Order: sequence, then C-alpha cells, then structure tokens
Amino acid sequence: MKVLYSACQAVRIDVSFSHKLVKVFKPDQLKISRLIRRKKGNNRSKIVVESEQAQISAEFHLKTQKWDAEISGEFKWERELSSLTSTFIPAKEILSNAWNLEAAVDKNNVDFDDTYVDIITSAKIDISAGKDNSERKKYLNILQKITTGTVLVKKDRFYLKNKGKIEFSLVAEGIRKIALLWQLIKNGTLEKGSILFWDEPEANINPCHIPVLVEMLLELQRSGVQIFVSTHDYVFSKYFEVKRTENDIVTFYSFYNTDAGVKVETNAYFKDLKENAIVKTYDQLLEDVFNRNLGD
Repeated sequence: MKVLYSACQAVRIDVSFSHKLVKVFKPDQLKISRLIRRKKGNNRSKIVVESEQAQISAEFHLKTQKWDAEISGEFKWERELSSLTSTFIPAKEILSNAWNLEAAVDKNNVDFDDTYVDIITSAKIDISAGKDNSERKKYLNILQKITTGTVLVKKDRFYLKNKGKIEFSLVAEGIRKIALLWQLIKNGTLEKGSILFWDEPEANINPCHIPVLVEMLLELQRSGVQIFVSTHDYVFSKYFEVKRTENDIVTFYSFYNTDAGVKVETNAYFKDLKENAIVKTYDQLLEDVFNRNLGD
C-alpha cells in the first residue's frame, strides 16, 4: 500500500516518486537500494504502478545513491492524474502526538515516516467550506454515535468535543481512529474520486464498532472513494462479505510466500480464497478447542 500511496502522491509536480518511496519506507540513510530483496544474485529492482490513464515506474540497483532511481512515465503520470488526491492512515494513531510533530520531523528531532506526517496535515487542513451536504451528514451522524462527539483542532492540537473538550491523549485509541475518519470526511478529504489507504483499521477498535466501520467504508466506496485496507482480522474481513451488496465492488487479496517469492491470490469473496492464513488460523483454533473439550 505504501508503494501505491507513493505513486498517488507523485501526481503532484513537487513530489518525486522515488523520493516519496524512501520517505514512506524510511530505509537507512534514505537509500532506495535497501528496498531490494536481499538474496544471492539479485541486485536490481523495478516498481511499476499502473492506472487506466498512465503508468509510472522506478528502477534501481544496489549501487543506486540515495533515492536516485530511474523514473519512467513521470510526465504523463502527472498530467493525466493531476487531480487525484490520496490519504494514508497508518496502523498507529498519531493525532494525539500531532503538536509540533511536523517541525520536529523537519529538524530530524524525531523519526516518523511520511505517512504519519501526511495524515496530520490532512486532518488539520479544512478543505471544504460551508455546510455539510446530505451525504456527508449521513456519514458524520453514524460516526458520531461511536465517537460521542466531534473533532476540534486548536493550535495544532486535537480534541474530542462534546459538552466539553477532551485531549486526544485522554481518549481511547480506537475512538481516536474513528474520530480521525470523522475528521477526514468532515473536512472534505474523502470525496468522490479520492483514494484512501488504511493499514489495519481494526487495530484497537472495540469489536462492537467493527460492523459500523465496515459499513462506513462500503458507503464511501459507493460514493466513489477507492479504498485499500490491509488486515489480519477475521471479523473485520468477514463483515465485508456480510454487509456488501451486489453492486459493491469488493476484491480480496491474499499475499503468501513461496519458494519462488511472494505471490498473490485474488477473489471477490473472502471465503473463496484458497491461500487464506486468517481462515486457516481460525480453523486451527476451532480444532484445538474441539480437541480440548473432547479430551475433558
């Protein structure tokens, strides 16, 4: 997902694909060569990202200096996709530590990859103006039942506002993640045509809130937001199957290791994935529980 996010950010003329790659992966000394899989005889890598309009690629080897990869297709990529906006939500909640973080990162006082800095910027800026439209209100009303309040940004600090205001650091991390989604919808970041990448949305979320979270993501997809999520959670994955409609566009990807390297399996339904480590682990759990109870 970080590769795709880097490519999406590279539609901006002030963002280089290769530089963004090292900023989101954070290899030592920002050397893109460290992203090459370390095995005998392998000294060159090529990354290609394609859309319907264009493609962009980065090629580099073990002696490539810093982020100086060979980039192809950059001009057409920028021209054809210039209006594309993208957002990456990291697995770890960061807004509670947002105060002065960007300045600290710029001065190398702290070491965070760009996904954390970018999400703080996205959450702080008010992109939209005026009243919320009916569709946005629908989303916000659903999420507000979970967050029990709204997000307030004051002097680079985030608060959850209800009858009073509570610092984000005093709010449960799961609620903070839901509140972040609320803020991104509220400020217009997640609109039709945008792309959302979310790493392990279910992390630290109360299990009873997962059905609502899945429904929200499906609703955003129905409104034209393209969404990529990564997860290791059975309940979160299965709820997409339970709540999807015939018109929803949902695809499951399973990455797995082989002697030939990493391979990927795709299927429209979670239950039909053959290489499914999540299901295999849950099946093993049921078998272990059965054997234990039978032994008693």
